[in-house]
Amino acid sequence: MARYVRVDEFGGPEVLSIVHEEQPQAGRGEVRVRVHIAGLNPVDYKIFHGGPTARRYEAVPPCGNGNDFSGVIDELGDGVTGFEVGDAVFGGKRMHAQADYVVVDATRIIKKPASLTFEQAGGLDIAGRAAWASVSSLGLTAEDTVLIGAAAGGVGGLACQLALRTGATVVGTASVANHESLRGLGVIPVAYGDGLVDRVRMITPTVTAALDYNGAATIDAALELGVPATRINTIAARGHRAGAGITEVGGQAANIDDLSALATLIADGEIVLPIDRVFPLDQVQDAYRYLMAGHLHGKVVLATR
Repeated sequence: MARYVRVDEFGGPEVLSIVHEEQPQAGRGEVRVRVHIAGLNPVDYKIFHGGPTARRYEAVPPCGNGNDFSGVIDELGDGVTGFEVGDAVFGGKRMHAQADYVVVDATRIIKKPASLTFEQAGGLDIAGRAAWASVSSLGLTAEDTVLIGAAAGGVGGLACQLALRTGATVVGTASVANHESLRGLGVIPVAYGDGLVDRVRMITPTVTAALDYNGAATIDAALELGVPATRINTIAARGHRAGAGITEVGGQAANIDDLSALATLIADGEIVLPIDRVFPLDQVQDAYRYLMAGHLHGKVVLATR
């Protein structure tokens, strides 16, 4: 028997339970992965809370949970080439990843670089795609100063480093406890909350672009700072200031080659992906409460072994 996390009904983390079932089998073109690590993302709890996000992903309880995973292939379906049993891989499968085993189309997984940890790989699919696509959408150059909301989080931390690689100056909002780590990356940290605009103006006279991984406050601050709406991208407050021209480019705009390139940068030490905390799979409710409390430094993941 194998465990998986099930959403029993819409609500808070209390609706998540651990259920046992027979091990799934790989079909044609699929592989079965013995999951080592399953990542958590804010979109997960937006889905199991119900409402617009649940409808967007066609979630109907009872259903599985999570997307990101890493592990080792233990079964190949007919027609699969390029992979072998025993390969360490990572990828994503919406509402199926938080389990002992996941069956996934072989075109949706990537071989894990040896120096990329299972924890890093298991938290990379959504955050990595979102960071890569959203940063790319703004066409940043060395002439830009970009404001990044939630700069110490899973997506924000990656986005800061990708933005820095374009030559842009990066100002990132974060709790004071995370300021020193941001400075170590080359980011200029600023506390979020009331007075954000004034604090940013004390740092720089001009902000030319903004990436929002936090919420409406980042968008509002960017507009007040004079950033053109078309150079603001959000994945956290879609629909806010609708009609203004704010873009909403997220992970769907990144492909598997982009994710593989980012994984290589992390494995080579050119980009840092910290792991904030690892919870056992059986403590999935506590893991989401921790994630939802915010003030994170990196990714929160579940260990299945």
